[in-house]
Amino acid sequence: TLLEMKSLRLSPRDGYSLGAKLLELGWATSQQITITRIAHPFLLKLAADTGDTVNLGVLDNEQVHYIDKIPGTRRIQVRCVIGERQPLRPTGLGKALLIDADEDSLRDLYMREARDQPQYRYDLKSWLEVMKEYAAEGYALDLDENEDRIRCVAAPIRDMTGRIAAAISVSSAQQYMDDARMRTLREYVKDTALAISRELGYSGT
Repeated sequence: TLLEMKSLRLSPRDGYSLGAKLLELGWATSQQITITRIAHPFLLKLAADTGDTVNLGVLDNEQVHYIDKIPGTRRIQVRCVIGERQPLRPTGLGKALLIDADEDSLRDLYMREARDQPQYRYDLKSWLEVMKEYAAEGYALDLDENEDRIRCVAAPIRDMTGRIAAAISVSSAQQYMDDARMRTLREYVKDTALAISRELGYSGT
């Protein structure tokens, strides 16, 4: 079974050794550890400055995988657990991770998630238009889409190649996240994501 899954490979002379799948998982794990270590101080500052919950997530198996979280200090807390996985389409982190995706990929993802969650704020056409706007501006929003009365501002983190490696978000209850405050937070979240990207070797803007 492990051979079929490519978790092991068999050589007639050397016997069993690690397969391509395990090597791939090991590399992905090391990348997550590196990103978490580098990003954590920036997340702490962002949470302290805003009072809101700050999350770090990566794209994993067509879901958002939450790999770090700094709780906010608000009376109403945002529920999120490190290690949790969420869909991409409705979450701020998910949309930030998809900012570079082409329209065909976004269309496929929307239809795939719609099979499990048919009720959603946007139809396909509207969602594609929203994603195009986010791609142009370099941030993404969650406007009560994933959880009722929870809003967030998110931005992608890029590695030295310019590829999106992770994303960060600031999340809070709707009563703390009116439109004016979200506009203010956009630049701060983008600046923080860019600072983390710089630490990963990114040299773009």
